[in-house]
Amino acid sequence: MKLVLEFEKPVVKLREEIEEARKKLANKPSDKLAAQIAELEKKADNLQRDIHINLNPWQRVQISRHIQRPFMLDYVKHCCDEFIEVHGDRHIGDDHAMPAGFATWGDKKVVVIGHQKGRDTKENLLRNFGSAHPEGYRKALRLMRLAEKFGLPIVTLIDTPGAFPGIGAEERNIAEAIAFNLREMMTLRTPVVAVVIGEGGSGGALGIGIADRVLMMENAYYSVISPEGCAAILWKHREHAPEAASALKLSAQDLSELGVIDGIVPEPLGGAHNDHETSAASLKTAVLAAISELEKLPIPQLLEQRYQKFRALGKHTGN
Repeated sequence: MKLVLEFEKPVVKLREEIEEARKKLANKPSDKLAAQIAELEKKADNLQRDIHINLNPWQRVQISRHIQRPFMLDYVKHCCDEFIEVHGDRHIGDDHAMPAGFATWGDKKVVVIGHQKGRDTKENLLRNFGSAHPEGYRKALRLMRLAEKFGLPIVTLIDTPGAFPGIGAEERNIAEAIAFNLREMMTLRTPVVAVVIGEGGSGGALGIGIADRVLMMENAYYSVISPEGCAAILWKHREHAPEAASALKLSAQDLSELGVIDGIVPEPLGGAHNDHETSAASLKTAVLAAISELEKLPIPQLLEQRYQKFRALGKHTGN
């Protein structure tokens, strides 16, 4: 059964009416009914367009978490002709929340790394709900160094509520693993493109998010804290999450205006969960364009631009 978000219900109801009318038309052809269906379809398209254009930050957060939204491996399936997954961090073990491997992305040979969520209980337990352990970030860095060694561009697909905060992760030093990645990614001598495809939560996202080009899917979010976490701290109740989402400026549109990201990847009308293939095609094109642009730069210039890009974040320009 497809999950329907509250603000999607008017469109879904209208689509159901259209489907019922089509069944009647199939059983008993009628020019009048056919005209009514055409009018209803036009009305549904206009309503969906109006909702899509006027989405607020909290609604975009809800879309970013949609269970039918394409996840990292869905994009890999649609964007890559070949993907060979590599396992293990050579210290502790493997982390199924952070798949990584060698791939062909269009006409480019790349290394792809990302967070993977699950769609049911069994898969979510395997993927740890997209929250990676220290070994996930260490595996990611191992693959990044291999990419650097073989001169391959790196593509990271970010979709996590945050790194795993459990006792085991703390014992294996999750903070150090993320911090080490931040430093090492800044000096990688190969192009890096990061895309926030769903949730971009805190250090869990940043651990694979230091890139020459940081892109976001249109209905993704990228934030230091979840809206619910922010609301619990500032308002003492999670019911204020919609207000927190607006205050955090976490949407792709806000972050583009602030210069935190470099581009927005468009999604189909209503969100990526409505059309995986079209979403993947947009992502594939955007990543290939970014890689082609970055590959033209000499490595010293690439590294300097990356350094200056992150040094400029948060710069105060007021009086």
